[in-house]
Amino acid sequence: MVRMGLSASLNVESDMEVVAEAANGEVALEAYRQHQPSLVLMDVRLPGFSGVEATAAIVQEFPEARILMLSTHSGEEEVFRSLQAGARGYILKSAMREELLRAIREVCEGRRYVDAVAPLLAARTQHRSLTGRELEVLRMVAKGLGNKAIAASLNIAEVTVKLHVSHVLEKLNVKDRTEAATAAVQRGIISLDSRT
Repeated sequence: MVRMGLSASLNVESDMEVVAEAANGEVALEAYRQHQPSLVLMDVRLPGFSGVEATAAIVQEFPEARILMLSTHSGEEEVFRSLQAGARGYILKSAMREELLRAIREVCEGRRYVDAVAPLLAARTQHRSLTGRELEVLRMVAKGLGNKAIAASLNIAEVTVKLHVSHVLEKLNVKDRTEAATAAVQRGIISLDSRT
């Protein structure tokens, strides 16, 4: 329904034509290969192959691709990962139609569009990144697992898990595991409804 509405809204613009739609990242990659559009409006969170993964795959194969990420989420990490994957812009689904059209046109003309999320990017540069292992531990903490269960799952010592948890708390600037999980979801570092 959202894709249909968006497509109809864009097709009434004299300088825009929707040439394809995709329900997931794999289909988006195939559609790009087939149509090679001037711009891809990519949802960050897609089932299976995420929008960020699809963006990275498209840009790897077609470095000139212009991709504008569309999301309901404004977590700084999600914005950062999208741009790192090769997106040239990021806009929230809550944006007014005029802002979306402006973002599409700017990205089509080769400019970046991060107006609404620029403060998030600035905030992101002030945070230390988590290591891959710290992210694994954080995801398990968010699922409610204790140190012993995390250690068994990752096949590492419980004392090592405690060390990772303390690093996570320090890097996220929080006091406990609950705050860490909450902050990580709010900032887009992890998602409770996806693989990230």
